[in-house]
Amino acid sequence: MNLSGNRFLVIGRAGMDLYADPPNTRSEDATQFSASLGGSSANIAVALARHGGSCSLVTCVSDDAVGRFCLNQLDHYGIDRRHVRAVGGEARNSLAVVETRIEDHQSVIYRNGAADFEMSEADVLGIDYAAYSALITTGTVLAAEPSRGAAFRSFEMARAAGLPLIFDVDYRPYSWPSPEVAAQTYSRAAAQCDVIVGNDVEFGFMAGDYSKGLDKARSLVRNGAGIVIYKMGEGGAITITPREEIRSGVFPVRAIKPTGAGDSFLGGLVAALAAGFSLRDAVLRGSACAAIVVSRVGCAPAMPTTAELEQFLATHPSPNEA
Repeated sequence: MNLSGNRFLVIGRAGMDLYADPPNTRSEDATQFSASLGGSSANIAVALARHGGSCSLVTCVSDDAVGRFCLNQLDHYGIDRRHVRAVGGEARNSLAVVETRIEDHQSVIYRNGAADFEMSEADVLGIDYAAYSALITTGTVLAAEPSRGAAFRSFEMARAAGLPLIFDVDYRPYSWPSPEVAAQTYSRAAAQCDVIVGNDVEFGFMAGDYSKGLDKARSLVRNGAGIVIYKMGEGGAITITPREEIRSGVFPVRAIKPTGAGDSFLGGLVAALAAGFSLRDAVLRGSACAAIVVSRVGCAPAMPTTAELEQFLATHPSPNEA
């Protein structure tokens, strides 16, 4: 897979995260919160930018103070937002109230009338897809119309321009009208993509049987995907290609929260592939990025730079392969 150019088109939401402060405070006990950029696609774009990638985000934000906060944050992280549209009316930006704690962790997500679901085909038609190295999206963008139709239209246009499609499953049940619609839509999307990343629960959900998730992941490769990464939490990951399966472990760290790991993993993985690392090493670097993020406050602000990643790898032994 050729990712030369290191320039990525990322489709999906940008939101505001409010973290109870100081760390280890329960949300219901908090009297102050720290604000940062959130949303899976925005987090992935930040992760890539921290490694020197150039990223353009495609989404909608609310035409209000929270939406403008997200635009300011995208500017802060150097994310191109020429394809981000502000929408008025009753649409509201994605908002997460989150805790920096592991035990009994609570994340409260507000997605009622989500502005990012207002992304339409008009938002994706005018993009110069050939200017990018790959299209990256997360499953959240598919949960409602018109965003779903717009995303599938962007898949078609990216494919016509020769771009690889990279898909993070990112299943959030609260965003979907039913599990059946979600499973069908995810399977349709995954069948079109070159790289699919998800966890064991997500692949099991797509298979319709949680015991058959790995079978589902393998079937996607048999049917044309180049790379499928089946994550198993503390059990590591299985990376599946048409030629081999690579089993890898995770870096043991003192985690202070569970959020942001998946976004950091994907950003680190794609950045490493774009830099010419082998797939095995790219997965290792993605895993290191995930370990770094769960040991820091926030999601977007916790994404490591390449220098921080190299320092981490130099001071932490590589996890043994299973």
